[in-house]
Formats: sequence, C-alpha cells, structure tokens
Amino acid sequence: MAVLEATGMVGGYGGMDILNGVDISVDSSEIVVIIGANGAGKSTAMKALFGLVTLRAGRVLLEGRDITNAAPNDLVGYGMGYVPQERNVFRTLTVRENLEMGAFLKPASQARVMEQVFTLFPILKEKAGQPAGELSGGQRQMVAVGRALMTEPKLLMLDEPTAGLSPLVMEQIFERIVAVNKAGIGILLVEQNARQALAIAHRGYVLATGRNRFTGTAEALLGNPEIGQSFLGG
Repeated sequence: MAVLEATGMVGGYGGMDILNGVDISVDSSEIVVIIGANGAGKSTAMKALFGLVTLRAGRVLLEGRDITNAAPNDLVGYGMGYVPQERNVFRTLTVRENLEMGAFLKPASQARVMEQVFTLFPILKEKAGQPAGELSGGQRQMVAVGRALMTEPKLLMLDEPTAGLSPLVMEQIFERIVAVNKAGIGILLVEQNARQALAIAHRGYVLATGRNRFTGTAEALLGNPEIGQSFLGG
C-alpha cells in the first residue's frame, strides 16, 4: 500500500518554481531515495511534502488522505516524520530531553517508544543525560532520527542524513535506516551519497531541473550507465 503518493508537484520560492511536475510515491515496506545534482529540487521536494514549501499545483496523499499544503504540525499528527539536514537537534537540551520533545503528541507512549529508540541507537542511552550539542555529528543525527521516531510515524523523511559524516558512521546510519524500515515504517531520503543510498533502497528517483529524469528499482538505477556517469561518479 502506498503510504505516500505525490503527483504533479509544482512550487518553489518567491514566485520561482523549483519543482516542475514531480511525482513521488513510497510504500510502507519501502526505502525510496531521491538523487540528483545540486539544484535539481531534491530538498525542495521533501520540504513541499512536509508543508514547508507551498505547492501551486499537484497533490500529496498520505495513506489516502489529501495533505497538500497541510501545516507541518498537522502532518506530524497524521503520521509523517521529517528530519531536516541542518539544525535538527536542540543543542542545549540533553539527548533524553530531545527525545521527549518528539513525544509531545503521544505522551502516553513516550517511555515505550524511547526504549525502542535506545534499542535502535544504544549510544543514545549511554549519553541520555548529555547535551546534544556536545555529541559527534553522527550521534546528533541519531538523536534527530530518534526524535522523529518518537512520534511513531508511518513515513519517515530524511534530508541528507549522512552529510558530512565519515564512511564508517555513514554505514552505521544506513544500517539503522534499514532497521527502521524493517519495523514497518516507509522511508524517503534525499542523499548526495547516491551509490551507497541506492545500495540499501528498494526504488529511486533521479531529479533534474525539478522534474523526474529517471525512476526505477534501485538495482536498475545502479546498473544504468547514464546514471552512473552523471550521478554516481562513473
């Protein structure tokens, strides 16, 4: 079943369209990755899905519910989690306090879900009382993902979750993304580390100038020589 179905998305900033008819869908069992050159519209598409960029045209459905241009706080309540690339943790709050902030809509399930997050990211349990700003970049990313999971989302969207991380930490983040997906949560991620992201994904979209350039299984995209030359480093 499609947890997310977006069709014909058109929108951008200041009257200038960045998206020119983008289609994206994600099933609850899938990891779907969006790749493309800088300026292709990847992060803008993610923000439009989460109500941070107004769409002039197109339609976005979450489990069949029309959420086009809905407010982000409403979308969290409907079951959509979003982790932006930057400023995604409360640096002066402890790890535990960051996770508690994610549970504001579902306080009754806070303790149970927090234990699930600590099982997924054991290092966060060790550092639960430490300010998030003192953590490494990879650990802060784990806090950001953990806080989004505290809302018990049906769809988790991640914008550049491995940006600036070492290859070892990047591999750890991708392993956790796979684990989240196996728990029944659909994953949509934007990634510059395209080859590594496609290696864990089921399907992918390649955007160019705000349009769908290629769409297919991750295996097919990895095997496409044109995609390999243009987007995967040869």
